[in-house]
Amino acid sequence: MACLFLHRSPWRGIAAALVLSAACLSAPHAGALELPRARSVPGGVAIVDLGTSAAAPQAMLDGEPVLVVGEGGRWQAVVGIRLDAGPGMRELVVRHEGGAEARLPFAVGPVRYAEQRLKVAPGKVDLSAEDLARHEREREHLAAVAATRSDAPPASLRMRPPADGRRSSSFGLRRVFNGQPRNPHSGMDIAAPAGAPVVAAAAGRVIDSGDYFFNGGTVWLDHGSGLLTMYCHLSAVDVKPGDLVAAGQRIGAVGATGRATGPHLHWSVSLNRAMVDPALFLDEGGGRK
Repeated sequence: MACLFLHRSPWRGIAAALVLSAACLSAPHAGALELPRARSVPGGVAIVDLGTSAAAPQAMLDGEPVLVVGEGGRWQAVVGIRLDAGPGMRELVVRHEGGAEARLPFAVGPVRYAEQRLKVAPGKVDLSAEDLARHEREREHLAAVAATRSDAPPASLRMRPPADGRRSSSFGLRRVFNGQPRNPHSGMDIAAPAGAPVVAAAAGRVIDSGDYFFNGGTVWLDHGSGLLTMYCHLSAVDVKPGDLVAAGQRIGAVGATGRATGPHLHWSVSLNRAMVDPALFLDEGGGRK
């Protein structure tokens, strides 16, 4: 089924792996949160130890603020790593209150994702002039939605599956539509019957809903500090921008709208503006396969 979308390191030096979520500079989370599973690869999450201090430090990766969480004066950065990032060393720019700026390295390891070949309607690959113009308009709007960052920290960094069903396509798959390579799969597909309920993976605020050329019926949720989730191909949308939803609350229904080969839910997680593997946020380590 198809769809398109748009470490611990010592303070002084050597990198090692692990970061988690996105951007809370002005209001870092001061309480203990259960972190997602760390996987410091492209499309993964790294957890970086920032050391101890009375006040929460600020952290940035490539100019983007990164989520900082802590308890008892010990702080960690939770970092989303972009799918198009290459393996090697990366640096967090860290500022402690009243202190100098420091650069904290961490390692990003290599990863190889599988390839998937799919057959869809020709008009969903070779776009008409009208459809291309629509896609360009939507892409600009969706880029602005994806850039949302609210200061409030997430209530949770663990999520529940947003639909019951088999995982039919995993994050990172290299997609080939009708023989033409396209961007890697930026989410998790869950196979479920048309009309099956789709629920919020975590508590949040609705920041966008609509019907898009590739994504079909879509809902975006903001969970705070740069942690967002997206739900696509919906046959029904039950929420509107501005609504506050609880974890597990119904937000829509499974469908096959947009570019899809059959009913399913495409679910994406974005952290500091990087699409990352949703399976890292699930307690059961990825959902039913």
